[in-house]
Amino acid sequence: MKRRNFIKAAGIAGAGAGLLPGSLNLNAATFKKQGKPSPICIATWNFHEASKTAGELLYKGTSALDAAEQGVRIEESNLKNTTVGNGGAPDRDGNVTLDACIMAPSGDCGSVVYLKEIEHPVSVARKVMEETPHVMLAGEGALQFAIQQGFQRKNLLTKESEKAWKEWLKNKEYKPIINIENHDTIGMLCLDNKGDIAGACTTSGLAYKMNGRVGDSPIIGAGLYLDNEVGGAVATGMGEVILKSVGSFLIVELMRQGKSPQEACEIAVQRIIKQNPNYKDFQAAFIALNKNGEIGSYCIHEGFSYAKYQDNKNTNNPSQSYL
Repeated sequence: MKRRNFIKAAGIAGAGAGLLPGSLNLNAATFKKQGKPSPICIATWNFHEASKTAGELLYKGTSALDAAEQGVRIEESNLKNTTVGNGGAPDRDGNVTLDACIMAPSGDCGSVVYLKEIEHPVSVARKVMEETPHVMLAGEGALQFAIQQGFQRKNLLTKESEKAWKEWLKNKEYKPIINIENHDTIGMLCLDNKGDIAGACTTSGLAYKMNGRVGDSPIIGAGLYLDNEVGGAVATGMGEVILKSVGSFLIVELMRQGKSPQEACEIAVQRIIKQNPNYKDFQAAFIALNKNGEIGSYCIHEGFSYAKYQDNKNTNNPSQSYL
């Protein structure tokens, strides 16, 4: 699509120069910090136990980085959650493969992709960030590193997930259902009492994906991005379209220019819609948090929500949607 047509179609007043990374206007209004808000945790979907865990840690003085890691670990261990960690839906060959990333206020980050037999990929990603000169490790190398760091191998394919996979094999229909959690992620952003922001993202990926498939969740700039001067964003939904849009990075850059988190999320979703004529066939969603404690969320289809912990209250919040 030609740039002028996309800008015209986006429908966001005053957003023209900020819609595409290549056209970021260096003379645009820049983000203005207004003070230090109370600690906040937000997470994609109604993962209320994860947000509660992270939020309570924040109010005890825990760092944003530690809170984000411990928060998403709750869902990595949740056997009822078939989209993250232990018990995650396998690929079409029966392998449970996990992807995760984590990002610190300093801008340091770590990631693992196609990791097998380790329940907490987010913690392995943190070790990659802190103990290696690299950002990302994959497959057998990631597993070898995890074992060297003391992580224990574990069979992540539960009886329930195995039964569902064998049922799927009868027809092998590959069509993700919108807002049915067969392809969703937990992405989390935490703002601590020092005013620092950190984030984490972890998933078992698209149910019954091709062996070796990796989505947006472990990719810095796509599934997660933050800048401690501005804020952060995380994504969920169909990873392929989010990867192509580099949406989390786009949202942070728009907030840097002075856009609110809500405006920035809407622009990122509009970009995906304009790039994908079949946008009605999938879900894509973003949440964002800036350093002033302002929150934004937007998605293609209604039904997406995000968890928020603030002022010792843990709430589920429906997102605005395009459709």
